[in-house]
Amino acid sequence: MIELEVKNLNKRFGGLHVLKDVSFNVKGAELIGLIGPNGAGKTTLTNILDGAIKPNSGTVYLNGERIDQLAPFEVAKVGLGRTFQVTRSFRRMTVLENLYVPALAKDVVAHQSEVMEKALDVLEFLTMRHLRNEYAQALSGGQQKLLELGRLLMLDPDVIILDEPFAGVHPKLMEIIYGYIRRVNEEGKAIILISHQMDSIFTLCKRLLVLNYGDLIADGTPDEVKHDPIVIDAYLGTDEEEEVEVE
Repeated sequence: MIELEVKNLNKRFGGLHVLKDVSFNVKGAELIGLIGPNGAGKTTLTNILDGAIKPNSGTVYLNGERIDQLAPFEVAKVGLGRTFQVTRSFRRMTVLENLYVPALAKDVVAHQSEVMEKALDVLEFLTMRHLRNEYAQALSGGQQKLLELGRLLMLDPDVIILDEPFAGVHPKLMEIIYGYIRRVNEEGKAIILISHQMDSIFTLCKRLLVLNYGDLIADGTPDEVKHDPIVIDAYLGTDEEEEVEVE
């Protein structure tokens, strides 16, 4: 069973204490929302989980293996992958070629026929097979988000972190992305979803983590979090319009 264990993470940048003893576990194929105001520490936490930066103290274990001191490519090989708020496709490569890159990076001796077959399967899953020969730079913002998800699926990670996957996406395509996220989760992947769009978070996630200025102030169901006075005061707000928005 998938298990991500985050224990007592601390991160300082100079005199700024960005993460303060943050601890939580992910067990099995959970779909978890990570929310909090700007400056809460979400990006720092994500960067520690994927190996981009190292914590000052604390540990991260994935399926029993410590990963907080590994390089990002090593973390990806162990089984944790992430997308970025600003998509990072290879814009002068085709959609299909973009999918080859992570697969070959993970296994340099992989057979081209096997990589192509897997890439075409991923594109079929994402309903993007008709775009396989399009250059990435020609894709819409929403299609770029799907391509980035496809590149992650080529790595076959156990844990997927999606950083603002709905930012700049047309509402109709957003609904489509909802479906893909659910399907990936149902196929056994744990997903941590970061989004400022509360409708998306409360629609998709069964558990929420709330960060506020480096502190993990809540960990519970959407209903518990939505009615937590500490969370309301720190992030969701108390006026009627904000409360309606997260229903």
